[in-house]
Amino acid sequence: MKEPMVADLGRYENQSITGFFCVAQKSVRSKKDGAPYLALTLADSSGQIECRMWDAGEADEFAQGDVVKIRGQVSRYKEQLQITADRLRKASAGEYSVADFVPATERDVDAMWEELEEWVSTMKDADFARLSRAFLDDADIGAALREAPAAKALHHAWIGGLLEHILSLMGVADAVVRRYPGANRDLLLTGVLLHDIGKLKELRWGTSFEYTLPGQLLGHITMGVRMVEEKIAVLGDFPEEKRVLLEHMILSHHGRYEFGSPKLPMIPEAILLHYLDDMDAKMQTMQVEFARATANGRDGADVTEWVRSMERPVLNTAAYLKSGVVEEKTEEHGENPNGLPFED
Repeated sequence: MKEPMVADLGRYENQSITGFFCVAQKSVRSKKDGAPYLALTLADSSGQIECRMWDAGEADEFAQGDVVKIRGQVSRYKEQLQITADRLRKASAGEYSVADFVPATERDVDAMWEELEEWVSTMKDADFARLSRAFLDDADIGAALREAPAAKALHHAWIGGLLEHILSLMGVADAVVRRYPGANRDLLLTGVLLHDIGKLKELRWGTSFEYTLPGQLLGHITMGVRMVEEKIAVLGDFPEEKRVLLEHMILSHHGRYEFGSPKLPMIPEAILLHYLDDMDAKMQTMQVEFARATANGRDGADVTEWVRSMERPVLNTAAYLKSGVVEEKTEEHGENPNGLPFED
């Protein structure tokens, strides 16, 4: 594993580091005096960090998605860590391992796929079961679903993350729907399977996670509805009422207009899907933040830094209850902790 990882950079605040990072986002902006500078989002398998380089002369030497070698200062701006780079160049293929830049599920993908197959096999509604099977049996969709992240940078943002997210929702949806007899279990489970199916076309993944051009212009909600309609057209003889209900669930699962849903949830299954989806995303986000705090040398008994996606800091309950007395821990690091000289 390379050093330092993004998740470790909190340990090197106000120190100089040299390391390899993937350019997740790249733009050339203007300072107040009109001079150009580079605004980058750097990433590896442990997370992302903003980077600024006030000399934009290297802008044409690398592209978004490339791995670069950077020397710079780790500092804090508006409560967020960032790197101010003074040297930067594109890395050659032999200098890094792709595995350092692509976060991946820790679960066995084949086992997860079998679990998904089992959930579909429990559906008693023949129409919803047939449609779900059509997606799972599609070779291209199946291959993508085994790999796709659930998001570019938020919850389940790793290879296999979307499949993990779907399985987590299958379990909680099956448990919760039993409490509400007015909700249709098979409609809800089909909505769980397909609510984010458009992300297979909205996102692309390699050394970083990025939006496709259609993904930026249309979004996964619109693309997901289209994928369902295309699959239903191939199946034929699918009840119109069920198609409308399922597409409503996809259209409304973000729950609010300002969050990208063109419709608000109007049926029991859509209400359940929205709140369970939001809950699963937030719970997973908190686990990532707790792990990041631990990696940065904090014992987890205090609130984390500000979590942008949740608009609040969060607290690890288990660590707080276990800690008793919080002991201050300090570590010493050299000027160039990873020992990498910067070479042109």
